Amino acid sequence: MTTAPPVTLTQDEILRYSRHLILPEVGIEGQQKLKAAKVLLVGTGGLGAPLGLYLAAAGIGKIGLVDFDVVDFTNLQRQVIHFTKDVGRNKIDSASEKMLALNPHLEIVKHNVALNSENALDIVKDYDLVVDGTDNFPTRYLVNDACVLLNKPNVYGSIFRFEGQATVFAYEGGPCYRCLYPEPPPPGLVPSCAEGGVLGILPGTIGLIQATEAVKLILGIGESLVGRLLLYDALGMRFRELKLRKNPECPICGEHRTITKLIDYYQFCGVPQEGVSQETPKQETKLAEGEIEVTEVKKMLDRGDNFVLVDVREPHEYQIASIPGSKLIPLGEVGKRLDELDPNADIVVHCKSGMRSAKACGILKANGFQHVRNMKGGILAWSDQVDPSVPKY
Repeated sequence: MTTAPPVTLTQDEILRYSRHLILPEVGIEGQQKLKAAKVLLVGTGGLGAPLGLYLAAAGIGKIGLVDFDVVDFTNLQRQVIHFTKDVGRNKIDSASEKMLALNPHLEIVKHNVALNSENALDIVKDYDLVVDGTDNFPTRYLVNDACVLLNKPNVYGSIFRFEGQATVFAYEGGPCYRCLYPEPPPPGLVPSCAEGGVLGILPGTIGLIQATEAVKLILGIGESLVGRLLLYDALGMRFRELKLRKNPECPICGEHRTITKLIDYYQFCGVPQEGVSQETPKQETKLAEGEIEVTEVKKMLDRGDNFVLVDVREPHEYQIASIPGSKLIPLGEVGKRLDELDPNADIVVHCKSGMRSAKACGILKANGFQHVRNMKGGILAWSDQVDPSVPKY
C-alpha cells in the first residue's frame, strides 16, 4: 500500500492539505496516496462518526459507507456526525452530507444495505482496506472473514461503557479477529451499548485511533497495531497493550483453513437475523414462548390481577423510568433474592428491552418458579404502547 499512485493534487487541495504536505513523512507523495486510497467504512454510528469525519478531512479519495439504520435521538449523545435535525433520516445520507460539506473533493459511495454473507465480498473487494465501525458480533465476524478471504486489512475497534479497544487484523501475516475470539460469546452474555450504556466521548477516542491506523497503513509509515491490542480505560485514563499472535489453528487464517467462504453469521453467533441493523441487533417482532405483550400487562394491572411485576434493571435505570407497582430486583441479584418471591405466584419480569428479563425468567424457572413470563419489549415498549409519559432512554 506504499506505491505512489498516478494522481495529482489541485491548487485547492494543496492549500487544504498544506499541514500534511509539510510533514516529511507525508509530503506530496503521501497525500497522493491518500487521494488514491479507497476505504470502506462499515457503520456510521458511534465509531463511524469520528471515522467518517477524520477520514474525509485527511483526504481519502474514495470512501464507501455501509449502513441502513436511521438516526435516533439516543444516537446524538455520541454519534457526532448526526445532528438533531437528522433524527429519522438514513444515517448514510446524514453522514455523507457532513463529510462532503467538510471536504467536497471526496468520492462517497453509499451502500445502503445490511452487510451480509451474500453481498460482503462484492462490496469489500473494491476497497483497499476496511474500517469496522460496527457493534455486533455477527457483523464483526463477517467483516473479518471477508477481509481475510480478500486479503484486505481490517482496522478494528470496539467500545463498551468506559472502555475501548483497537487493533489491525488480517494484515501482513498478522492475526485476525478469530485468532483473538475463536468463538462468539453466548447470546445475551455481553450487553449492547443500548443495554449497558457507553460514555459518549469514548467512541471518539477509539474511532480516532482507528482513523490514525488507517491513514498510517495507506501512507506506509509508523508502527501499526498489527499484533497488538490497544486497551483504553477512560475512567482511569490509561492505555495498555496486549500482544496478539496469529493462531496456527485458526479456521480461516491458520495453516489448515477450514473456512473458505462466508457463512451464516447470525446462526454462528446465535442472534436472530430478522430486524438486525448495522448497529445493535434488534429483537424479533413475533411473540416468543413465555412472553407477554405490554398491553396485556396493562390490562392485568387495571383489573387488579394478583401477580408480581419484577423489574430487573439497575437502580439508576429505575430512577430514570419505572412502572408503578413494580418490584426492583436487578438481574445480578435475582439468584440471591429468590426468597422474596413466591414460587407459586404469577410473575411478569421486565427490563429495558426484554433481553435481561429473558435471562431472569430462565433463572427463576431453573429454581422452580412455574408461572413466569417475560414482558416483551420492556419499558421501552411500555412507553411506546401504554404510557408515553414514561421517559425513554
